[in-house]
Amino acid sequence: MPTYLAIGQMLVAVALISVILLQVHGGGLGGIFGQPDSVYRTRRGVEKTLFRLTIALAVFFVILAMVIVSVS
Repeated sequence: MPTYLAIGQMLVAVALISVILLQVHGGGLGGIFGQPDSVYRTRRGVEKTLFRLTIALAVFFVILAMVIVSVS
């Protein structure tokens, strides 16, 4: 396996973890005590960008993993 593919996958993994941790999850502890948590709201602005970036990084990570498997 070429070294640049392994380094690339590590960088994509770190970026994917970072983007997932940056996303806002508004659930909190309210669901434990019976508060309704099923309010529909749309993603806007930075939240929408982070959501799309998460999907793109996940797809890129899977493609990169398949390339690494096929090369080695």
